[in-house]
Amino acid sequence: MMKEIKIDTEYITLGQFLKLAEVIQSGGMAKWFLSEYEVFINGDQDQRRGRKLYAGDKIKIPNIGTFIVV
Repeated sequence: MMKEIKIDTEYITLGQFLKLAEVIQSGGMAKWFLSEYEVFINGDQDQRRGRKLYAGDKIKIPNIGTFIVV
């Protein structure tokens, strides 16, 4: 099941997304999380916590979930 993550700005960073999606508890965990887990954005693997995510982007984290930015 795909979870929708709503943003009120033009974009959010991958680090902010992880916190907003409740994948991590704090922004400080983003660097660790991205070093331990594979994250796919629109099918491409990306581990940069500063990666900009826009409405329509799909984020898949194996064993955690699939999300779409709206």
